[in-house]
Amino acid sequence: MADETNTNGAAPQAQPQQPQPQLRMQVLAQYIRDLSFENAVAQKGAPTGDVQPEITVQVSLDARRRGEGNQYEVITKFRVTSKNRADGATLFLAELDYAGVFQIEGVPEEQMHPFLMIECPRMLFPFVRRIIGDLTRDSGFPAFNMDPVDFVALYRQELARRAQAQQVQAGQAEAPTKLS
Repeated sequence: MADETNTNGAAPQAQPQQPQPQLRMQVLAQYIRDLSFENAVAQKGAPTGDVQPEITVQVSLDARRRGEGNQYEVITKFRVTSKNRADGATLFLAELDYAGVFQIEGVPEEQMHPFLMIECPRMLFPFVRRIIGDLTRDSGFPAFNMDPVDFVALYRQELARRAQAQQVQAGQAEAPTKLS
């Protein structure tokens, strides 16, 4: 094995490594922005026959920079609908907008958007799950223990949807127009 040397015959010096910025995330606040629960069973009366609830969960996310330095507000929006599989009648509808204010440092700008849309909602999710579970139980239904949300898959789906929308929009802009 040969020794490495510079052109002047000296051993190479180690390049000083740039210190990696230290990732720092702090949850400054978390709160319910909006909460709604509609108990259709109580309003219309108990459904007749066999009740087989089918529950769907819709999730959407939003994030914005706040005025103070590296602070961001991340809003998770959950819409939980329970319908009777037998007749399609709505049993309940729960809507929750839950937000967190985060102080984030050390995340490169090009990685900030995925960080805000994946990591921050992941931190908020256990609280959302508890609120929805308590809300359904306190409304006379069995507590709904929401399955974990794959925020990475949700982020990728949104990127794919945006890319497809841009392609459609670009295709419409390039399409020739007919004059009658």
